[in-house]
Amino acid sequence: MPITNETHDPKLRSWVESANGGSTDFPIQNLPFAVFRRQGSNQAWRGGVAIGAHIVDMAAAVAAGVFEGAALAPAHAATESTLNHLMRLGQPASAALRLALSRVLRTGAAQQAALQACLVPQAEAEYAVPAHIGDYTDFYTSIHHATNIGKQFRPDSPLLPNYQWVPIGYHGRSSSIGVSGQAFHRPHGQVMAPSAAAPTLQPCARLDIELEMGVFIGAPNALGEPVGMTQAPDHIFGLVLFNDWSARDIQGWEYQPLGPFLSKNFASTISPWIVTWEALAPFRTAFAHPAGDPQPLPYLNHPDNAAEGALNIELQALIQTPAMRQAGTAPARLCQTNYRHAYWTAAQMVAHHTVGGCNLQAGDLLGTGTLSGPTLDSACALIELTEGGKRPVQLPGGEQRTWLQDGDTVVLRGWCEKAGAARIGFGECVGTVLPAKSALHID
Repeated sequence: MPITNETHDPKLRSWVESANGGSTDFPIQNLPFAVFRRQGSNQAWRGGVAIGAHIVDMAAAVAAGVFEGAALAPAHAATESTLNHLMRLGQPASAALRLALSRVLRTGAAQQAALQACLVPQAEAEYAVPAHIGDYTDFYTSIHHATNIGKQFRPDSPLLPNYQWVPIGYHGRSSSIGVSGQAFHRPHGQVMAPSAAAPTLQPCARLDIELEMGVFIGAPNALGEPVGMTQAPDHIFGLVLFNDWSARDIQGWEYQPLGPFLSKNFASTISPWIVTWEALAPFRTAFAHPAGDPQPLPYLNHPDNAAEGALNIELQALIQTPAMRQAGTAPARLCQTNYRHAYWTAAQMVAHHTVGGCNLQAGDLLGTGTLSGPTLDSACALIELTEGGKRPVQLPGGEQRTWLQDGDTVVLRGWCEKAGAARIGFGECVGTVLPAKSALHID
């Protein structure tokens, strides 16, 4: 069961002034991890920790000798070019490092002078995918999203019979997962027009977003050893924002009988900063299926999950079109939702994924699926917001969108706030659509 400790104290202040004041995503109560280097340099990629507008260069901090005791081994692991080693060490190790970082970054810390030289402005950094993602599984945890999509195809029975019993998921493609700032070409695929006799290969015309969260696995489990609900949170390293772009016209033709393929494997984008499971402890909240719904089977049920299984994370998707960018117009909001609306929790995803004996590994990524809420303005994909393309979204300057157009940039944001806790955030997850490759290159 998650507990708060001295690192969550809302009264804590840092000697890094940009971390104070309540407006940053990265106060001293957060301390998320990423992999970075100085922009445009040939420096080696290495781990970093966000504090205000800066990054603690973990390689430099270790060299400066600011860590000792239980924090030393995870600090060394955080200097590597991926965070897999740090993740593999498990939550006790990452918690020890987080505590040490909290103490050396607090106002009055004796290590301030040594650590000051280890700070890199975030404005001068570029980021890599923070872990080698060996496997990626996408779940379908929003009953509101499942219902909205189901209504478009099965108006009388939108939910399939298994949805309220089992966390639905599929295995996706990890190699095309990129970090915020990713720009990708509109994909090609087979599309079957309603009145056509045969499908055609063409660029996607119904390109969509999916506002999700990504759950990074920390400590692995052995093959054949299921992870129960009491242990499941101990196998989670942290969470990121996740845009799992979708080609809806390609998906509609290919998804039966096995599910998404080319419609999902061309690109997915994550935010660079992993907010640790421990940092999220103050924002855990009660979880329950509605009283009239089937209740989770015993292996997916536990009093801790009912008491604190959900996460109160506010989520937002915004769009900036080429015309908006040229006019200097800020991105416009498409939707806003909250992760607490999910029908299955992160712990339930881990427990179900492993109940058959699957061995999760450090750095594996679990997508939550599109996190739509109960109202139309909290629907987190254009296919829902436009009711399958029937009702375009109105944007500033008179523009509208039914589906994404070339040059569109989508921005995801996420943050946690409540009375008695310091506000923390996830930064941004940004991706841009490029024109499709010429068909001349597909011979």
